[in-house]
Amino acid sequence: MQNLENKRYWIWLSLIPNLGVKRKQKLLEIYQNPEEIFNAKEKELIKIGGIGENTIKNILDIKVRQIVDKHIEYMWKNKIGIITIQDKEYPKILKKIYDSPISLYYKGNKNILENQAFGIVGCRDATEYGKSAAKYFSYNLTKKGFNIISGLAKGVDSYAHIGSICAQIEYNNINNCGKTIAVLGNGLDTIYPKENEELAKKIIETGGTIVSEYPLGTKPDKINFPSRNRIISGMSKGIVVVEAKEKSGTLITVDFALEQGRDVFVVPRQY
Repeated sequence: MQNLENKRYWIWLSLIPNLGVKRKQKLLEIYQNPEEIFNAKEKELIKIGGIGENTIKNILDIKVRQIVDKHIEYMWKNKIGIITIQDKEYPKILKKIYDSPISLYYKGNKNILENQAFGIVGCRDATEYGKSAAKYFSYNLTKKGFNIISGLAKGVDSYAHIGSICAQIEYNNINNCGKTIAVLGNGLDTIYPKENEELAKKIIETGGTIVSEYPLGTKPDKINFPSRNRIISGMSKGIVVVEAKEKSGTLITVDFALEQGRDVFVVPRQY
């Protein structure tokens, strides 16, 4: 397990409320690392344009600083690590997107995050055809050595993870199979939906990974999922869409994929 004490200030940076990716990037450009931000004085921070008084208060908030130890303790006990944008393990493909997450919490095998991957996304209320299609493409892409990335939601996401796991179990001793990665819209101390707790365990047991840019304690609020979707597409070579509704998170992921220059593939509907 990594030395989490070395990541103390990165964990602290992730805990600051209402501090978005772009403002974190700006602060890191000025101070180079989060320890320097931690030690910055109020009069210094005030001089930085675009930060704002409320954000400065949050940066200096003693309560946020005091809970870091509890987070480190929980992460150590539950084998949760953190990769920062300055680490060599950070996925290079993700670093190239406009709003790369500053850090990623992970549970499982961090060594697979650099491998080529396809995202498979679709609706939660998937038909049997949709579930079968997600599983089919996931299974066969995994056999070819690609990681499968999805969001651990009900429906298509679940069957994308399941298809990859099935391929790993069947073929892992024959060739170099891919793995599966679940990107969450909440902290890694919670699995959402709860019914996928066993699936999450299976992902880790078969050499996959669960990741999130959100710190421990972050609830699965709807506002988090569009940001989560940019990571799914950002870590992927291309996106496979299965049964997307007209207004859905799936199409948000597609928009991100197109902005990021990713290939988008669509499974034909069943007639």
